[in-house]
Amino acid sequence: MTSEASDTLDQAMVRSRGLDTLLRDLTDRAVREVPGAAACSVTVRRADRLLTLAGSAGLPSGLDQRQYENGSGPCVAAAETGTEQYAPDLTAETRWPAYTRYALATGVRTVLAVPLDVPGEPVAALNLYGERPGALAAGRDAARAFAARAADVVALALHMERRRQSAADVRTALLSRSVIDQAIGILMARERIDAGRALERLRRVSQDRNVKLRDLCAQVVARTANGPSRGRQ
Repeated sequence: MTSEASDTLDQAMVRSRGLDTLLRDLTDRAVREVPGAAACSVTVRRADRLLTLAGSAGLPSGLDQRQYENGSGPCVAAAETGTEQYAPDLTAETRWPAYTRYALATGVRTVLAVPLDVPGEPVAALNLYGERPGALAAGRDAARAFAARAADVVALALHMERRRQSAADVRTALLSRSVIDQAIGILMARERIDAGRALERLRRVSQDRNVKLRDLCAQVVARTANGPSRGRQ
């Protein structure tokens, strides 16, 4: 990849307003930078399954998903083996028959899947699709260079995603604790019981009704906020 292209990716990282924007910009840029590419996607593994982290404009619906469902295809092979996969003409391809038929039906004639060396991610690939036989032949070197640079962007995006999820988990836990504490306080005041007995009663009702404790407590708090209770937990 040229230094100009690398600078452009850096600029995209800086101005991105979110992970989706950042990754979509990356795949759209790959289409512009790699000769013969009509569409691009990024494959990663999450929770023991492959998924498409991002896809460019023009990426046929289901093109990657069909590979994941079958456990077979160039993107799957590149991600799981760490070996580049190139199919210059899908009409003559025999390695992935089920996927090949589907891809041809979407108008794809050539595929290039380049492994991404993302730290902490044993499975990742940059997938490029062309609409003419051999369309990506002249772009293989550019694709490899782009993949080397894109790996840093994908690593950053995944790191941000994990931090965001961790923060969301903390917020959820705090909100749950808060609403449970509020419900305990309501029962303590209403029933003239201590905190331990109030929590025990809430847990028993939660089990009897097959309702999550947090949801039950939210109902108690909501009913109290909306007016005098018509019934007791």
